[in-house]
Amino acid sequence: MAEIIPFRGILYNPDKIQNLADIIAPPFDVISEEEQENYHRIHRQNMIWLTLGRTTENDTSSNNRYTRAAAYLKTWLSENILLQDKTPAFYLTSHQFPHGNKTVTRYGLIVLVGLVPFEEGVVLPHEKTFSKVKAERLELIKACQANLSPIFSMYSDKENQIMKALLTSVSNKLPDVDFIDHNGQQHRLWRITDQTIHRHVSETMENKRLFIADGHHRYETALRYRQWLADNTPDFNGTHPANYVMMYLGGMEDPGVVILPAHRMLNEVPASTRASLISKASDFFDITTISYKGEQRKKNRTEFLALLKSNTSKNCLGVFMKDCPELYLLTLKPDVMERMFGDELADSLRNIDVTVLTRLLFMEILGFDQARLDNENLIAYTRMAEEAIDLVKDGKHDITFILNPTKIEQVRNIAAQGLIMPRKATYFYPKVITGQVLNPLSQGNLKFV
Repeated sequence: MAEIIPFRGILYNPDKIQNLADIIAPPFDVISEEEQENYHRIHRQNMIWLTLGRTTENDTSSNNRYTRAAAYLKTWLSENILLQDKTPAFYLTSHQFPHGNKTVTRYGLIVLVGLVPFEEGVVLPHEKTFSKVKAERLELIKACQANLSPIFSMYSDKENQIMKALLTSVSNKLPDVDFIDHNGQQHRLWRITDQTIHRHVSETMENKRLFIADGHHRYETALRYRQWLADNTPDFNGTHPANYVMMYLGGMEDPGVVILPAHRMLNEVPASTRASLISKASDFFDITTISYKGEQRKKNRTEFLALLKSNTSKNCLGVFMKDCPELYLLTLKPDVMERMFGDELADSLRNIDVTVLTRLLFMEILGFDQARLDNENLIAYTRMAEEAIDLVKDGKHDITFILNPTKIEQVRNIAAQGLIMPRKATYFYPKVITGQVLNPLSQGNLKFV
């Protein structure tokens, strides 16, 4: 099923880049405009110059963020700021980070995975994507001819056999890369070039499905890029590097796997719509109202978020609106989703919070259509509930919906059934960083394995 192979990755040259913390960045789709500028300022070779370059009013079809990214990549390679490994490798990584009141470590393996359509049931998505974002990513991959950021996918391994074998293989070896990022989190990377380990892992993974945790846009773009090449390259065949995509693979049972909610912040919601929302919602939800004004605001917000968190066994959503001095908890009444959408939605999909939010609140109550849901300019996301509330209070968004996190079991069950969640149903934390390894997709100067 899943075809997994080693590759000759491109890594930053430690002789040229003294502090790797200066050049890494999160995936493009979780970076705010302010963060984008900050990463540009940190270092001239930060990954942001490739993955999310600035746009200008003078951009043209021949001079734009994508062509500039390609030029930077070419320059960095020619100046040995980036170096391609001479030997095919698996790249084992560890990421140590705080969560709650403890320190957690998540392990992952960066490899190449054979591209297959979702219909084949080998690589499985779990959420919808934005059309415009995929179009933008396609222009970038056409220009750079490289995977700049690994797709985060997961597999089930209850006995943790794969990761145990990998960790054993590097137990007596110092990491090839070891640094602390600007958030104080530790990152390590080991090159594994032992072909025996390669074969063992590849054979073990053959019978496993891969569930995309983060990177749906990039995977769908890789499929489109391969098709574009096939349509425009006379000698394109199965040996071309574009038949593979770079992935970071993690075990679902890894204690370092954390899912946070992706809270929604909406723009361009008329005052009249906001004013009638709670009244309309009361037909479907039990409403709890908490004051949010004066000196008690912080205390009441803490109470509101604690109540939401205590109701993970129910479909419970938080709501806060601009120019409104109240926080609302909406708890779904029994059998509402089954009565309204029983013939439309499978049970596993129907009863998760993001479906209740999208199908019932957004589409049924607020009247949003698919075009609005596909417009990423009208909706923003954050994993921090306090930030979502503050941004609405300050008038930067019209309304926010606060969610509890989707459970990993729900993700696995929905993906295994071939079903798709609404957009941004999950926020796997922390994101897999961009900048540890790149994968060349051209058959020119950079030799592919």
